[in-house]
Amino acid sequence: MAAPRAPRRRPVGFQPRFTLMLVYFAVVFVGLALLMALPDLIAGARALPPGPEELSEAELARAKEIARAAVRGKLLWAFLLAVATTGVLGWYRRLPGLREPR
Repeated sequence: MAAPRAPRRRPVGFQPRFTLMLVYFAVVFVGLALLMALPDLIAGARALPPGPEELSEAELARAKEIARAAVRGKLLWAFLLAVATTGVLGWYRRLPGLREPR
């Protein structure tokens, strides 16, 4: 008599874990960068004159400089925090789509 066969395992389908991790990283990075720059951006927006008309060239240049100054020096911190956050959440399997049954 032949030995019983082991049950066949289902083939694993396409699982885009790396792509999902990149998407999560990008979302966390942009969110952290905006959150870190938000106080400076709000202060800069309050410094611009109110009104429904469009900004003049000088005001537009000033707004661009305010935005550049708001993120200067904060992008590296946002990058490092995004790497740490997505790494920890991925390690503890808290990100949807990256969970595997144990």
